[in-house]
Amino acid sequence: MRDDLGLLGIGTEPSFAIGQRAILVPTPEGNLLWDCITLLDDATVEAVQKIGGLRAIAISHPHYYSAMVEWGRAFDAPVYLHAADRQWVMRPDPCLEFWGGETRALRAGMTLIRAGGHFDGGTVLHWPAGAEGRGALLTGDIVQVAQDRRWVSFMYSFPNYIPLPAHEIDRIVAALEPFEFDRIYGAWWDRNVTSDAKNAVRRSAARYKRALGD
Repeated sequence: MRDDLGLLGIGTEPSFAIGQRAILVPTPEGNLLWDCITLLDDATVEAVQKIGGLRAIAISHPHYYSAMVEWGRAFDAPVYLHAADRQWVMRPDPCLEFWGGETRALRAGMTLIRAGGHFDGGTVLHWPAGAEGRGALLTGDIVQVAQDRRWVSFMYSFPNYIPLPAHEIDRIVAALEPFEFDRIYGAWWDRNVTSDAKNAVRRSAARYKRALGD
C-alpha cells in the first residue's frame, strides 16, 4: 500500500499478473475501493481495516473481476458491476450488486459512468471531491493513460493492439462530457493525468480518430 497522487494504492509486490493496483477513495461516508487486485491476504485485510475498512467496491470491467468476491466478503461490502457484463461473472455471490443504465449514483456525490470500450459495461468512477475539488476520474484502462501522462488512449484489445472503432470513441467522450474532472487515475502505479484531464480526453480522442482515418 502506498500513496499514488494523493490516494492510497493497493498492489502486489513482486508484480503479479498484469500488475494493476486497486485504489482506495476516502469519503466522509466511508472508503470505496476502485477495482481490486488478485491476491487478498490477511495482512492486506488488516491494513485496510485499520483505516476504516470498505463501505463499497466498484469494478471497471471483467479483467479485474478475479478476486472481487473475496474482497466483498472480507469487508462485508457490496461490489458494484454493470449488468451488461454479467455474462463474465464466473462466481455468482450475494455481495455482487448489478446496476443498469448509463450512470449509478454512489455516496459522497460519486457516480459510476458506463463508458463502454472494450467491454459493453466498461465503467469509470467520477469523484467530484478529487483533485482538490476540481474533480477526478478513476478509469482503469477503459480510458488508458499514455506513457507521457498528457494523453490517453482507448483500445478493444491492449495485448493484441486492436483499436476501437471511431463510434466507440465518440461514445466514451460523450459519456464523460457532462462531468467535470481535472485529473485521471489510471490502472497502474503512477499512470495518472495530473491536470487538464478533460481536455486530454478530448484531444486524445480527436487524435485517435485522425489515426483511424475518420
